[in-house]
Amino acid sequence: MAQIFINANRSAGSINKNIYGHFAEHLGRCIYGGLANADGSPRADVIAALKDLGVPVLRWPGGCFADTYHWQDGIGPKAQRKTIVNTNWGGVTEDNAFGTHEFLEVCRQIGCEPYISGNVGSGTVQEFSDWVEYCNMPGVSPMADLRRQNGQQEPFNVRYWGIGNESWGCGGEMRPEYYADLCRQYSVFLRDYSPQAKLYKIACGPSEGNYHWTRTVAERAGHRIDALALHYYTMNDHQDWEHKGSATDFDRKELYTVLRKALFMDELVENHGRVLRQFSPNKKLGLVVDEWGTWFDVEPGTNPGFLYQQNTMRDALVAALTLNIFNNHCDTVVMANIAQVVNVLQAMVLTEGDKMLLTPTYHVFKMYKAHQDARQLETYAETRLLDHEAEGVPDVQVSASQQADGQILLTAAHLDDAASLPVTVRLGGLKAAAVQGVVLAGAPGAHNTFAAPETVAPRALNATLTADGFTAVLPPCSVAAFTVTPA
Repeated sequence: MAQIFINANRSAGSINKNIYGHFAEHLGRCIYGGLANADGSPRADVIAALKDLGVPVLRWPGGCFADTYHWQDGIGPKAQRKTIVNTNWGGVTEDNAFGTHEFLEVCRQIGCEPYISGNVGSGTVQEFSDWVEYCNMPGVSPMADLRRQNGQQEPFNVRYWGIGNESWGCGGEMRPEYYADLCRQYSVFLRDYSPQAKLYKIACGPSEGNYHWTRTVAERAGHRIDALALHYYTMNDHQDWEHKGSATDFDRKELYTVLRKALFMDELVENHGRVLRQFSPNKKLGLVVDEWGTWFDVEPGTNPGFLYQQNTMRDALVAALTLNIFNNHCDTVVMANIAQVVNVLQAMVLTEGDKMLLTPTYHVFKMYKAHQDARQLETYAETRLLDHEAEGVPDVQVSASQQADGQILLTAAHLDDAASLPVTVRLGGLKAAAVQGVVLAGAPGAHNTFAAPETVAPRALNATLTADGFTAVLPPCSVAAFTVTPA
């Protein structure tokens, strides 16, 4: 029996809906055959699925691709657009059929905010500044006139802009001091053109535990930016970068290794957040985790540069753990973007020709949807340690929030793959009038295929009201969501 406590009288603040954001890169079949058709037009079934998911923000065009991307190659008549080679991902030809207008149309149809990563690695300040002007200038200017020539009369009003990507690696292998100076320079020329498009400037942050990078950029450029971007991927133990283990064929040790590494996100958020607070005392800098998720070997027979992997209940648990961490650190994390939205890494959606399926991770995001912009509530879970060959993890991990109408959402990740877990939930300061539960459960390697797309899908979960809360039984290897209506 596990005890879970929800204290409705204590909160870390509002859970920014952008924590539930996504990432789309020109990588493999994420864009063409994923978000878009071959001609760059939005793919209707995928767009509908993402709209139903409530995607709040979508990051594009990369990733490593961003620092090789020159935005004017992707505007204007498609027959006249420049063809390039995607040197980062598979060496395939990129015809730029999907560019700025096409991306922003995808965002419009989904109903989400665009987040554009600008080219600092191989671009110029002028090029980046022109892109902002092209998207946001309402009056008369060379870039605004060019936008109108290309069919968009009104400004797009893009607010979120990333100043480079992984500048410590594929974005230029820069030292943090050098990048911080570049970031300051670029930020000066990224201008607000209207109150409707006040820019939110996101600096390239660190990989994993590189606190020196965070400290240097926050100290030297913190006054010019609004947030730093952290990247952290959850992987198995591996001998080298080329061998990360199968996404579907793994043993219990690999399962618990991955879950333990997913929980490391809590330490990263806490420590990087502490650095940001220390070096920006006069301005609250947010933490954006704009690349996160699982990274395993590609599926057999697929292009290694396309990063196409299946999505299992193990991935669902990683998503649940990570989102719970972000919820509970909502005073620090202002945005997050899981990698990636379609057909790449920990995707929401997989496609094959005209077929499409929803992954277990998609279902977790939908179960957690009501956390967006809700008031986080303090939670505490009395847990036991699942110790499998020193890969210890708690058996249950939770977060909770309260919506404007008073309803409470409790989300729980149950990590034991062998036994069910009875839970008693106590509501401090509240009494429940009703409770509804939904659960996603299955063997750790269970996943959906095009032949069996409903193998892993949410189902109802019984919960019984008590005098001060409710009880339920969590199946092995499961993610549960409980909606509580207060009396």
